[in-house]
Amino acid sequence: MLFLTRPDAVYRDTYLDALREYQAEGRHLEVEYVWVARYFDDYVASLREREDTRRLPMSWVPETYFWLIDGADYIGTTRLRHHLTDRLRAYGGNIGYEIRPSKRLQGYGKQILKLALVEARRIGLKRALVTCNRENTGSRKIIEANGGVFEGEDAVKINGAMVHERRYWIEIPRQDAPS
Repeated sequence: MLFLTRPDAVYRDTYLDALREYQAEGRHLEVEYVWVARYFDDYVASLREREDTRRLPMSWVPETYFWLIDGADYIGTTRLRHHLTDRLRAYGGNIGYEIRPSKRLQGYGKQILKLALVEARRIGLKRALVTCNRENTGSRKIIEANGGVFEGEDAVKINGAMVHERRYWIEIPRQDAPS
């Protein structure tokens, strides 16, 4: 059974396995694996706190983290940003998602975005901006399969490097509307 859930310590071992996969490919290196493994409950609490505007730095927007779970296994993460800043309009958008390396190319990307759109409607969004690097053909296909309409592309400086981000808008139907 495939579903989204808020980060939860019950998925500790499978999440840590995924974190090792991400770090082996050079991602999430800012996350100290040993600390997360030792203080997993605190780590989960820190993810959950990111939607509380009272706990965020002034320039940050609230965001809700969800984990995609298949059975009892962590598959990926989606982050739902509650509103946009100028920076998020260029890079990041309302919804970001990732699938652990060992589970890619199995249809999970399309499903995580589909489920994230349901959550976006629950917080009141009528449409969502989703961005991806122009070289990321897989993400582009996931966005388009979920109704993404291409708006444009811009060069954006991220961590000192220029990246070309494609912007897509997805209209989110009401919960009671036929799909």
